Amino acid sequence: MTTAEEEIRAAARKRERSKAAFERDDAALRELFVKWRAADVGPSDMARWSGMTREWVAKIAPDPKRSKPADSDD
Repeated sequence: MTTAEEEIRAAARKRERSKAAFERDDAALRELFVKWRAADVGPSDMARWSGMTREWVAKIAPDPKRSKPADSDD
C-alpha cells in the first residue's frame, strides 16, 4: 500500500465512524426535543439551549396539542 492509499483509507474509516456517531447523537437530540415538547417546553428555549433554530426544533417536535388526528373527518 502506498502512503496516499493508507492515508485515504484511514480518513475514510474515520469519516464513517464520525458519521455513525453524528447520526446516533442527532437521533438522541431529536428524541429529547419530542419528549420535552410533549412536556410543554417551548421550541424557543430548546433552540437556545441546543444552538438550533426555533423553526428547526418546531419542525422536529411540533406542539402535540395542535396536531390533528390523522383519521379526522375535518
